Amino acid sequence: MFSDFSWQQMTSAFIVLFAVIDIIGSIPIIIDLKEKGKDVNATKATLISFALLVGFFYAGDMLLKLFHVDIESFAVAGAFVIFLLSLEMILDIEIFKNQGPIKEATLVPLVFPLLAGAGAFTTLLSLRAEYASINIIIALVLNMIWVYIVVRLTGRVERFLGKGGIYIIRKFFGIILLAISVRLFTANITQLLESLQQG
Repeated sequence: MFSDFSWQQMTSAFIVLFAVIDIIGSIPIIIDLKEKGKDVNATKATLISFALLVGFFYAGDMLLKLFHVDIESFAVAGAFVIFLLSLEMILDIEIFKNQGPIKEATLVPLVFPLLAGAGAFTTLLSLRAEYASINIIIALVLNMIWVYIVVRLTGRVERFLGKGGIYIIRKFFGIILLAISVRLFTANITQLLESLQQG
């Protein structure tokens, strides 16, 4: 298993997940929830998100087989989702993050859809089309450690970065995500077209 470990793949997967999970961009939402007196439990949020993401990472493959969808097709669809997420970040529009009725903030909206949402699920399976599983899992673990630190120290992180800093980081990672979605699309659409021609 560890023979497939690659620093380059792990770093790339970490950056992609970092941008998709976007915990820095969620800081204003977390602060707003706390100000409204909503309970936000950092440990619970991190563990539940991690369990959901890992579960989908391994079971998602079986789900695809059940619906006769190959990983390349899913990666192309994932590229579109990541593209829309990047537009959200760059253009300050809301496509996915519908907060809905909130009772306990740890689960909704923090765990779902902010941390373990459609974008993160799609990204994990899309990454499987390109990277070894071990690299994606390590990248996910590192991201979850980062998520825990940020949620635990939300106020300090916001004071340190400032509203302007958070805004700039969000825009920067939006552009990175946009580039990643284009690369994911072009890499997998070629394989998809080749397999269709052979079929």
